[in-house]
Parts: sequence; C-alpha cells; structure tokens
Amino acid sequence: MSSVLTRAAMPADAAAIAEIYNQGIADRIATFETRLRTAEEVAGWFGDRFPIVVTIINDQIVAFAATFPYRARECYAGIAEFSVYVAREWRGRGIGRLTMLALIEAATRAGFWKLLSRVFVENTASRAMLASVGFREVGIYEKHAQLDGRWRDVVVVERLIAANLGGG
Repeated sequence: MSSVLTRAAMPADAAAIAEIYNQGIADRIATFETRLRTAEEVAGWFGDRFPIVVTIINDQIVAFAATFPYRARECYAGIAEFSVYVAREWRGRGIGRLTMLALIEAATRAGFWKLLSRVFVENTASRAMLASVGFREVGIYEKHAQLDGRWRDVVVVERLIAANLGGG
C-alpha cells in the first residue's frame, strides 16, 4: 500500500461506495439487504449531519463507513447507527479498522456520543476489528431477521464517545 488516505466522502464517491456495498450484499456476510443499490440511491445518503468516510489506496476507494439516524426521537439525536464495508480484494488487511477510526473521528467532530450497530454473530473478523477500536458487545438479538430464508442472529455493538458525553 503505497498511498493510503481516509477522508470525508463526497457525493461524487457514490458509485464507488455502491460498488463496495453491493459486494457486501452479494456476499451475505454483513447485511440483511438483498437488493443491490445504485449510485443514485447511495447519493441520497449525503446532505445531513451524518458522516460518511472513505479509504482510498492509490487513488481508488477501497472502503467506506457511514452513519445513519438511530431513532427519530429527539432524545436519541446524539446516537448514530453505522456500517463499514471493505472491497473484497482489500479485506483482511486492516482497512476496515483504518476506516472505522476515521468514522469515529468524524462522528466525534459531528457531536455524536454513541455509535452502534448489529453484526452477524459468525462475522468474527468484523467483531474482532470493532473490539480493537473500542466497541463492546452488548448482547445478541436472536432470530433478528431472515436472510435467504434462514433466521440470523446478530450481536449488538456500541462505542461511547467520551469527548461528547459531557458531565451528565
């Protein structure tokens, strides 16, 4: 890896992000989604206060991490759900960790006090990576949803962002 950069994603990155996300959908290891996404749909993720970051190696986007609203109620305004995806050929090389560190930094700047997600229980690589950047496993949702006709369990993970918790 000669040139590695993480930065805020831009709408112009939507096609590359969609391609990586669609790999994750096809691989059935990280999401219950089954319908592939277009660049136009991914472009719809931009425009609010929820950070999206990309990792670029040699001028190619190889990973992204995105935050999304957790719940509509005002009391949850400082909590964001997140997803992280790495292009197939770059998995297992620390790119997911690098991308998550950039997302945590962006979420801190955006004022979030907690990030959370759900991870398939058998996705041990993602679980280990998330633990390495400070996420804790809260519990397991059993039979959370079906994927390809099979019930799947997920582990709930969360990371508090101490800098934004204040004194309360």
